Formats: sequence, structure tokens, C-alpha cells
Amino acid sequence: MASGSPGAAGVSRETVEALSTRMREPDWARALRTAAWDAFEQLPMPSVTHPEKWRRTDLGELDPGAFCLVGGTADSAQMRYIGTIARDVEERAGLITHLDGSLAAVELMAEAAQQGVIFSDLATAVREHPDLVRDHLMTTVALPDEHRFRALHAALWTGGTFIYVPKGVDVVLPLMSQTWLGAPGCALFPHTLLIAEEGSSVTLIELFASTGDGGRTLSSGAVELILRAGARVQYAAVQEWGLPMWEVGSLIRAHLARDASLRSLVVALGGGLVKVDVESQLLGPGASSEMLGVYFGTGGQRVNFHTLQEHRAPSTSSDLLYRGAVKDTARAVFSGLIRVDPGAQKTNAFQVNRNLILSRGARSDSIPMLEIMADDLRCTHGSATSHLDDEQIFYLMSRGIPRKRAAFMIVEGFFADVFDRIPRERVRSYLRARVAEKMI
Repeated sequence: MASGSPGAAGVSRETVEALSTRMREPDWARALRTAAWDAFEQLPMPSVTHPEKWRRTDLGELDPGAFCLVGGTADSAQMRYIGTIARDVEERAGLITHLDGSLAAVELMAEAAQQGVIFSDLATAVREHPDLVRDHLMTTVALPDEHRFRALHAALWTGGTFIYVPKGVDVVLPLMSQTWLGAPGCALFPHTLLIAEEGSSVTLIELFASTGDGGRTLSSGAVELILRAGARVQYAAVQEWGLPMWEVGSLIRAHLARDASLRSLVVALGGGLVKVDVESQLLGPGASSEMLGVYFGTGGQRVNFHTLQEHRAPSTSSDLLYRGAVKDTARAVFSGLIRVDPGAQKTNAFQVNRNLILSRGARSDSIPMLEIMADDLRCTHGSATSHLDDEQIFYLMSRGIPRKRAAFMIVEGFFADVFDRIPRERVRSYLRARVAEKMI
């Protein structure tokens, strides 16, 4: 991996230090990067350290040394599609745009800024709000010793968004972040850090996309969501990478304090191979987390989700619903774990995964798991995988509905209970349109 040119010599510790210098980082931030690089050099591939979690992911064709580091040279005209969600100014409190790992533009409503809300790219936040960032960056995710890709991310993160919402502040309209990778053959390591102080409220919608042209690209991102007592956060990540993209080792992890509430949505529509971990750790009594997921693989796409609902405190609740469809020769893997730690009594935890197979060559695996170490709780999980029902198709066709339209109506109905729980109409409309396009 090299900076600026695909396929050149590999990244070294000196490259990491040069990146830190270019971003004008303080010593503590540079130390985080170099320590992570040292860990990366010592760690084996995650298929060795976490064999069960990675045995269904074939990384045989992945050569980390074949990617360049992005340099912020993307053509903004290529980003036209992302704007379908973030288009209307009156429907957002702020918007930040990253092109090839560099900040392209940022806006924030004056009212939110006057309330003390900070909304910037992460590199700027490191320089301008060092005390705030230092206390939280890499504290919940991207811990270098978790595995090799986490260490690589911590050493090479670029781009990314920083959000800070002060105590008691309610940001009514959503903040939006869009990330575009337009350099073929390059790698991207976006990092999001959101801190919602006690009693605050905020919505963050992140959009990720990349070019569909040229050689393979790589992304390994991280999202840290830190919810203080009583904070309420809605978070959505919508990715529509181009097919050359492999997103490997990405992680979304939330820490919820007492009475905090998180509603999350993760959408995977693009990419050649996608492997993402999504975790909610309920650390304080009364915390609650709703976790929604949508994925749709076509062609030869590979989509892997690993989720964790971890209850560490009593009287917490989590509710997970992931639905996915696969078509052609696509393959999806969902692996979800509910873990209830000792002492986490009065837990309520639910997990449902449903899959729909639309072609004979497609495949979907679902692996729900429980680890229960308390005895006074309510906990259920379930999964189901089904094929497109010919009898339902025939019934609709007998009413004069063409076969393609009938199949789409069934698929739309399959995703309906997830879509109906998404509070933003523009996001719901966008997803319905994209599902329709994937059915063609």
C-alpha cells in the first residue's frame, strides 16, 4: 500500500508518521497511530485470531499491499446519487462531505452552532478540540489489539466525522455525512465519533459510496457512538459502494449509559464483499437499543453481518430486526449474538433475522446465538430463510399483475416491517426505490 499511487511499495511506520504530520496532529494522536501500526505488524489475519467469525469470509483475493492511500482528488460530480437523501437543505441541520478521505465541504445550522453543537471532520476536531477528542477517540472501537484490520484502521484513518452535542441540547433536524471514494485501486479508512451528552438528542445519517469503475477498492471504517445518561440518538448508515469495493473489518459500536436510547439502521446494498460488525453495549440501567438492518445482494455480492446485543447492566432492553434478500449467485451471512452478563437482571432482549432467496444460485446463512449469564430476564431469538413463493406469484398474476411486478410486490412486502420502523420518509422512499432497482 502506498500513498498516491496504486500498487507501489507498502506502507511503513514512516508512512503513518508522514500521514500524521500532513494532518498536523498533536503528539497524542500521532502516538495512537504509531502504536496501532506496531500492533498491525504483529497481528496475523483475523481468520487466525477469530476463525469462527471469519471462516465464511474468503479473503484469499485480498492483498492489502495492492492499494494506495487516498489523496483527496475525487471529482465531486461523481457523487450525484448520494444527494437523493441529503438533497434538501430545509430537511437537515448540517451536512459534511468527504471526497477521497479529505473534507470537501461542511455546513451547520446557526441555531445548532449557537447551542454548542460541534460538527466537523475528525481531523479538524483533533486540532481544534483536542481535549474533547482525546478523551473519546478509539475508546470504544478500533482497539488495535482486536484484530489486524482494526489496527490498520487505527493507524491509517482519514476523513470521518466528529459530532458533539452538549448536555440537554435537542438537534431536531438530522445531521448528514456523505463519503465518496472515487480513486480506483485505493483504500479508505473513515472514522466517525459521536458524543451525545446527558439528556441530549440527535440524528446522524451517514452515506457511503464509491466509483464502480476501475480496480478493486478497500474500506475499513469505524463508528463510535457514545451516549451519556438519558441521551437519545438515531443513527443510520447507508452504503452503496461500487462493486469493486471490498469493505472488510468495519465496526459500528455504541456505548449506552443509564436511560440512554439508540435507534440504529444499517443498510448494505453495494460492494463486492461487505463484512461489518454492529454492536450495542448497554452499560447503564434503563438503556435501550433498537437495531435495524437491510441488505440486498445481487450478482456475485457477498454480505456478512455480525451483530452483538450486550447487556451489562440490569433493566436494559434491545430489539434487533435484520432482513435480507439475495439474488443471482449472491451470498449473505447473518450472525447475531445476545449476551447477558452476570447481574444484568430484568433484561429484555429480542433478535429476529429473516432472509429471502430469489434465485437458485443464491444462498443465505443465519446464525442466531445466546450467551445468558443471568436468570431473571426475557430473551428470544429467531431466524427464517425462505424462497420466493410461486403460489403467491401465481395468485397475483391471476389478478392481472405481470410476473415482475408481482415479484417486486412480494419483496417490498418482505422488507415492509423494517421500512415501517424507519422514521425518516426520505430514507424509506430511497430504500424502496433501490430495492425496486435491484429487482431488475
